[in-house]
Amino acid sequence: MTESFTFYNLSEKQISFQAVIEHIKGFIQKDPRSEYVLSIGSDSHVHQNETKFITAIHLHRKGKGAWGCLKCHSVKRPIFSVREKISMETALSQEVAYYFITKYLVEISDLLIPFADEGADLLFEIHLDIGRKGMTKELIQEMTGRIEAMGIEAKIKPESYTAFSYANRYTK
Repeated sequence: MTESFTFYNLSEKQISFQAVIEHIKGFIQKDPRSEYVLSIGSDSHVHQNETKFITAIHLHRKGKGAWGCLKCHSVKRPIFSVREKISMETALSQEVAYYFITKYLVEISDLLIPFADEGADLLFEIHLDIGRKGMTKELIQEMTGRIEAMGIEAKIKPESYTAFSYANRYTK
């Protein structure tokens, strides 16, 4: 299934999921003594005849830069229900996260283990575009519960920057 995942960023127009993994590994290998946060988040925007969803993968080398890429998904109708949009965003993030936790997260973590005594660390998170203010506050327990059931830490606003900032920038 991951072969159907095609990502992009400002440098590359088509990045396979396997190439995403190689980019992540290469980024970590350049500085394996750092702390990293690997996060996945999705956001959406209703356009005239469709709803555009962007799922972002973001690898943050704390205090020393980041690398990221995006995946676009479109629904050929406007989705106005907040619950439906947030549920779809969560599902898209979960789908990408599934491939990390079932296969690649161990490979990525193994790059840092030899440097754990020197500060190396990796956190894996899903960032949700929901928060304690506004209409999405009613969805916090449900959506974070879906993420935590996968054994992944869920972040909400204002800590969910991959969803509300990085992915959001490309939904317009």
